[in-house]
Amino acid sequence: MTDGSSRSTHSSSVSLRLVVIGVSGSGKTTFAGQVARKLSLPHIELDALYWEPDWQASSRPVFRGRVQAATAADAWVVDGNYSQSRDIVWSRASHLVWLDYSLPRVMWRVVSRTVRRIFSRQELWSGNRESWRGSLGRDSIVWYALSNYRRRRREYPALLAGEEFEHLTVYRFNRPQEASHWLQSLLQPNTAARQ
Repeated sequence: MTDGSSRSTHSSSVSLRLVVIGVSGSGKTTFAGQVARKLSLPHIELDALYWEPDWQASSRPVFRGRVQAATAADAWVVDGNYSQSRDIVWSRASHLVWLDYSLPRVMWRVVSRTVRRIFSRQELWSGNRESWRGSLGRDSIVWYALSNYRRRRREYPALLAGEEFEHLTVYRFNRPQEASHWLQSLLQPNTAARQ
């Protein structure tokens, strides 16, 4: 499980069930969307299943039910890190991509994205929008990304080393160029995701 190498070599692209993980700002949604488009697979954003209007979280049973329904298909690409749905998504997944980028890179991305969303008034899940007020406190996505960075980097290797998820073909990318190279290789014969 290092820079583009895989741990397991079964499954085909026809039944590819890929989960993309990483801290906030790592580019999970963008990357997952690119993979889904390239392979003509459904793209499932866990944020879209989780958030209700006015930034209210869905209840655990509702969220888990949505995730179970969304991942019932034979092939999909999911992005997100929700621990309350990890057992569902990771156990059904065939492949996992971890975008494990440096703290300066992800902080630059999350701050830039937040500012862009505020100025553009981009509508997110369930009609929610980011705001200056919401981006400055301890509940902000910027603070969340910063405060969870080290914890996620410790948590993921431990989870992936366990027997529960040994069926996953795992790719850990430390630079966007590695992820981009892997993405470009997807439709070529004998690619990583098709081994």
